[in-house]
Amino acid sequence: MLSGRLGLEMARIPHADRHGLLYLDRGRLSVDDGCLTFACAGGGTVEAGHYTIPHQSVSLVLLGPGGSLTHDALRILARHGTGLAAVGADGVRFYTAPPLGADVSKLARTQARLWADPRRGRIKVARRMYAMRLGEILPHRDIAVLRGIEGARVKEIYRLTAEKFGITWRGRRYDRANPLAADLPNQAINHAASAVEGAAAIAVAATATIPQLGFVHEDSGLSFVLDIADLSRDSITVPAAFKAASLVMHGRETSIERTTRRIVGARLRRERVIPAMIDRIKELLDDER
Repeated sequence: MLSGRLGLEMARIPHADRHGLLYLDRGRLSVDDGCLTFACAGGGTVEAGHYTIPHQSVSLVLLGPGGSLTHDALRILARHGTGLAAVGADGVRFYTAPPLGADVSKLARTQARLWADPRRGRIKVARRMYAMRLGEILPHRDIAVLRGIEGARVKEIYRLTAEKFGITWRGRRYDRANPLAADLPNQAINHAASAVEGAAAIAVAATATIPQLGFVHEDSGLSFVLDIADLSRDSITVPAAFKAASLVMHGRETSIERTTRRIVGARLRRERVIPAMIDRIKELLDDER
């Protein structure tokens, strides 16, 4: 914003003083007498009613299934630096969002600086990620060695979780050209991973960090999103996948995709996974540690 232009730059509350994310579904976001309002039909996460939305006190509005909005709503959100993202139920998909327009670029600049230094910065963040996942700080500084250790642990987690849910596990197999050829547990893992990646994409957008600059993943345009999603693999992705596979295999559910997404979504909401991801991003990129 240009200084002094209509005084609008003075109307913005710094994101550090805002309340984070607001999830809305099954309703219409519009502007009434200069205020952002949400007319909700109910039947989803939000009860039926007409709500005034404190858009200046929120960093990112998540518009879920059944949601719609007006041009005026987009205009007022943009004016006050509040982001809007279209998401799946409970945040299991991330469709689009305008730039947040964060007050400072510290996290993105720190991320870029650490990423650009493979020998010290990049490996330092990668080791922090593995420490979060493995529960210990490993002495190794070779990314290939870290990946090998983590890979062996994941294989054991697959085996133990399959055993817990009474599923015969034949190993991780996935053909990208024919995903439906995989057995139910592998299909469920694919759907669960996709759902958790949606949540991670929301967290990356909310922190205005750079999706392309990953520290463990490298080639994908969503490398940092995949990095953050992997931090929840042991606690969310794998248990939710095998639970869904068990329900379908025992005839209590029919659709492996819908069942998996519903289970993951419930855990994302109940365990406040997206706010936890945001905190982890900040912790990972804390260059003072």
